Amino acid sequence: MKTTPHRQRGAALLTALIIVTLVVTLAAAMVWQQWRAVQVESAERARMQSGWILQGALDWARLILREDARSGRPTALTEPWATPLAEARLSTFLAADKDRNAEDDGPEAFLSGSISDAQARLNLTNLVDAQGKPSLPDVQAFERLCQTIGIGSDLAARIAAGLRDAQAATGANAPLRPRTLAQLAWLGVDADTIAALEPYATLLPARSPVNVNTAPREVIAAAIKGLDLATAERLVQLRQRDPFKRIEDVQAQIPGLGPLTAQQVEVRSSWFEVRGRLRLDDRVLEQRSLVFRSGLDMLVQQREQVSTVEGLRR
Repeated sequence: MKTTPHRQRGAALLTALIIVTLVVTLAAAMVWQQWRAVQVESAERARMQSGWILQGALDWARLILREDARSGRPTALTEPWATPLAEARLSTFLAADKDRNAEDDGPEAFLSGSISDAQARLNLTNLVDAQGKPSLPDVQAFERLCQTIGIGSDLAARIAAGLRDAQAATGANAPLRPRTLAQLAWLGVDADTIAALEPYATLLPARSPVNVNTAPREVIAAAIKGLDLATAERLVQLRQRDPFKRIEDVQAQIPGLGPLTAQQVEVRSSWFEVRGRLRLDDRVLEQRSLVFRSGLDMLVQQREQVSTVEGLRR
């Protein structure tokens, strides 16, 4: 049977449409893959640049802490390190030419940060001594803090037991030891309790006393047995005018409570928390670093980064 010209033209048209569809599909896939590759490369570049900027902010914070150590003054909230860096456009830091219009040429990036004294909070690492046993004076101090801020005092014994078990356990199935306050959830502490503890407690890699020059009154009252909140508030008021330079200066303000020891309180600190925050449009990268100051050496002990979308944050 002969094929009519009409059928031949129809088959040719159908073949052409199929070919065009395949070409368009392949071209669209190639364009999408190219776009995707560009997006991935751009995101990776932004991530690396953000990391470099936050690393630079951390180095600057370490320099400030080193200069504070050189001064020989007590660690107090009146020192330059305690002044936070308010959010500022990054171009104000990077502009080298004063004649350039930073508002037009600068990147849409904003940097902020702060340094806080980690020894302004009660260190829960103190709850277990070097022999792996609960430290009774420190457990009692934590119980006093819990009572003051409205948390069940039995929490102190629970956390002490959990830290003791994690420290003593060995082997592949041994429980992990919490290294941050948020990780107390591993010991069964609920999120609301952890949030209530955050302003007053911390978990450091080693034992540390409370700094009377930086701690809130609740922590000072917990660290010094027999001290009430009113007297602790008076110590806070006194240090604002003139920071305590020696433990003996603190002792002179609370006679009759027994001698203070360097294991309880101090006027200088070695542990600091450095926070940096970089905002790029709706993306936010936050970095938290734990710095140990040993003489003029500033050693970064822990570091964590969290990336979020600002519109999704609560």
